[in-house]
Amino acid sequence: MHYDVVVLGGGAAGLMCAITAGRRGRRVLVLEGSNRVGKKILMSGGGRCNFTNLDVTPDHFLSANPHFCKSALARYTQWDFIAMVERHRIAYHEKERGQLFCDDSAKQIVRMLLDEADAAGVTIAVSAAIDGVSRSDPGFRIGCRLGTITAEALVVATGGLSIPKMGASGFGYALARDFGHAVRETRAGLVPLTLSGREAERYADLSGVGLAAATAHGGHRFDAGMLFTHRGISGPSILQISSYWEAGTPLLVDLLPGRDAAEWLRAQRDARPDAALSTVLAQVLPKRLALCLCEIAFEARPMRRHDDAALTSIGARLNAWRFMPAGTEGYRTAEVTLGGVDVDAVSSRTMASHHVPGLHFAGEVLDVTGHLGGYNFQWAWASGYAAGLAV
Repeated sequence: MHYDVVVLGGGAAGLMCAITAGRRGRRVLVLEGSNRVGKKILMSGGGRCNFTNLDVTPDHFLSANPHFCKSALARYTQWDFIAMVERHRIAYHEKERGQLFCDDSAKQIVRMLLDEADAAGVTIAVSAAIDGVSRSDPGFRIGCRLGTITAEALVVATGGLSIPKMGASGFGYALARDFGHAVRETRAGLVPLTLSGREAERYADLSGVGLAAATAHGGHRFDAGMLFTHRGISGPSILQISSYWEAGTPLLVDLLPGRDAAEWLRAQRDARPDAALSTVLAQVLPKRLALCLCEIAFEARPMRRHDDAALTSIGARLNAWRFMPAGTEGYRTAEVTLGGVDVDAVSSRTMASHHVPGLHFAGEVLDVTGHLGGYNFQWAWASGYAAGLAV
């Protein structure tokens, strides 16, 4: 069987690429190794799919080449995808910070993509594990359960290593290396952090406690809340900072963001001199956390017995509480994979390989990773669209 274009991967980037190429009259086949397309779409956003963000700018993405994502993001914007969603009459809402979710279900996004693919004449094959890929003249030869397929163009949109139970694998990276591409070191991103030893013992009774908190590391800061878990710490601000955190380094968490804790404590001492510090902290922090902090770090004596120097010290710690994570929960719970195919050998306009004519990449397999909040889906739509226009 011969196709103009074969897309490896039936996720967000692969489907967008196939739709775009199909609309141009290209004969397109999508090969998906698992038993259905769009699995990560279906599970994202608690089943409602955070499909894009109202504020998409290049500074929301990580890459060894921070300029690489600019072209694709400019050519297919969040407004383009929103227009498709609205054309299919899918109701959606802004949850917070520009994050857009389906009112009903992520299934609507997958259905929309499948309907668009069908209208564009795209053929989709699931449970189509790849046996091998090689160059042919012209193009490529792909072996799978359908037999041997040839194609003029090949798009690798196989995703990363995150959430292996959804079928994630390193196949795309291995294929890129086979074709002479460098792959930058990969690691789990947007992932909970773990605590161990004494650090874990300190917070063992706080599992399930959440609070408004901001995280900071290496000049980056995220103010989006955190959650204590039975393994360590999670929540939006922790997931965000995990993409920047480096093993063996401390993480600073502002437990009272937007508030000068020392100044506030002095005002509380003047207003409630006989109240215990733990009682005062419980006004602005979960009670279990307030008691824990006083047990491990502060004396819970009445406020009048804390002088200015003591309150300054306590306040400084509250605004920059130090955690020493043991590591991350890894790809099992990571939302994305950091690193990937080195973009220096890929066209930012067409996603085409500089080494192999007809070879393109799209989505998470590339060394481009977005922040939490719909950015990784927007990169998938944009990079898939760019590849689809070019194949």
